Amino acid sequence: KVVSPSSYRISRILSVLLPARAPYWRTACSTAITMRWDCSVEVLNAAEAPPFPVNERADQVAENTRLQYRYLDIRRERMQRNIRLRASVNSAIRRAMEEQGFVEVETPMLVPSTPEGAREFIVPSRQQPGSFYALPQSPQLFKQLLMVAGIDRYYQIARCLRDEDLRADRQYEFMQLDAEMSFVSQDDVHRAIGNAVVAAARAAGQEPGEIVKITWHEAMNRFGVDKPDLRFGIELTELTDVFAGTEFKAFAGAACIKGINAVGKADDYGRNKLDAMTYKAKKMGAKGLVWLKVTADGFDSPVAKFLSETESAALRSTFNAVAGDLILIVADEWMTPCEVLGQLRNDIGRPPVHEGPYRYLWVVDFPLFEWNEEEKRWDAEHHPFTMPHHEDIPLLDTDPGKVRALCYDLVCNGLEMASGSIRIHRSDIQAKVFNLLGISEEDQSDRFGHILDAFAYGAPPHGGIA
Repeated sequence: KVVSPSSYRISRILSVLLPARAPYWRTACSTAITMRWDCSVEVLNAAEAPPFPVNERADQVAENTRLQYRYLDIRRERMQRNIRLRASVNSAIRRAMEEQGFVEVETPMLVPSTPEGAREFIVPSRQQPGSFYALPQSPQLFKQLLMVAGIDRYYQIARCLRDEDLRADRQYEFMQLDAEMSFVSQDDVHRAIGNAVVAAARAAGQEPGEIVKITWHEAMNRFGVDKPDLRFGIELTELTDVFAGTEFKAFAGAACIKGINAVGKADDYGRNKLDAMTYKAKKMGAKGLVWLKVTADGFDSPVAKFLSETESAALRSTFNAVAGDLILIVADEWMTPCEVLGQLRNDIGRPPVHEGPYRYLWVVDFPLFEWNEEEKRWDAEHHPFTMPHHEDIPLLDTDPGKVRALCYDLVCNGLEMASGSIRIHRSDIQAKVFNLLGISEEDQSDRFGHILDAFAYGAPPHGGIA
């Protein structure tokens, strides 16, 4: 029993007895005790000393130990903050979606096997020995069936399960915001999901700013990747015209020549690092990598002597290069310089993903098909239900490689956060896509029959994202 303690003493006692994660209890108790002046402390339960300190020093404890005592690990302020932040973000997403007329629908967890490309977890049926359920990779087919059913704005914070190798941004089970809308364009999907993204970001204490939009072709041309990080300024520059009449064999006759200028980085890259970058470029499919360190007198590079004075001057002018800059050049077919320099750009300039500012963008107009050189056939860039641009539909019969898809990715700081598309709802277009992908009528019926049958009863134009 404590008789007439000072308010300071009360607060000191409470700071020991009550955890920092419950400030509302501390405030309430402090007020009550200060007003009453005397109080008693009752021991409700005895506790052993924890196997590790329940504070931020627990980060230094072996992960297996922390997981073994997860209930103690979650007492830490950081873990409590993560869980509460996740709840706040989910709540913000739900409010944003419901304010836009979306209906939350929970889809089944025990489903038939679906042809979505990932390995499924299988659950045996006790009542039917030898039969199995699959756990859902995503609600993709269910949400498209909901469009046929007249639920014109669906969303779900869905649990997905995939028996795949672990990645930095995906475990065996993960959660995703899943949405589908009827009678919409891709701009309508972007607006709706953009509102949810902004709400979630603000719940996490960010102000995301404008979500910009660029085409896939522009992303590849400028950044060399289809999920560009906009936080730093190194961009790919077209150099094909600069070397149009070159006598330098490495560039002569190349279909595409591109370069990047790592401003002020020349001194950071000695010969060992440059050799490592060259090896990486070759491993990615390039014939080689040309590097030039800019000096006050010209270029420090093994290939500088092969460049004419006109080419050297044009190169400096194109990049606005000054002493201390490092120029990297790749010549090949268009895709190879893009991909190689895009990777080197990230290696040189990309900050850790969690460092602000957070830069969001939509990447649109991906190719509908990707040519599989090994098997000499077309593959779907996203999935076989993606609608082509309406003006590109005639190209399905003449030049499939030029068909643009009505699909889109949401990217933040170089990471793909979401992917979606406008779906095919016309049977004639769906048949053409299946034929180009080499999917026989028998396989179409076996693999996609349940959704194709549903579409026969009037599927509206629809699109979505996850």
